[in-house]
Amino acid sequence: MAHPLLLTTLLLIASNVFMTFAWYGHLKNFTQSPWYIAALISWGIALFEYLLQVPANRIGYGTLNLSQLKILQEVITLSVFVPFSIWYMNQPLKMDYLYAAICLMGAVYFIFRS
Repeated sequence: MAHPLLLTTLLLIASNVFMTFAWYGHLKNFTQSPWYIAALISWGIALFEYLLQVPANRIGYGTLNLSQLKILQEVITLSVFVPFSIWYMNQPLKMDYLYAAICLMGAVYFIFRS
């Protein structure tokens, strides 16, 4: 069996892919649909997010504390969101992504240092 931290990280990455599409994919794919259609489709996608995220947090909680789990989630969220926004949503690459990553690295340092 894989190490809990590795398994948690992989599940959270997969979860974040679903989450990102659930939260933002409708902005590209369903702009002509009523909001409630986009919401129902997003909820359907979000179900898969939760089917991965809940076990990920349960597996990781014994190895990581709650704050460490949250910071890991935020780092993964940015790591998934940036490529999604650039390649899927055709948004420009911005230096702000780098600045946000630097801030998150500081958060990782302070949460994991002890």
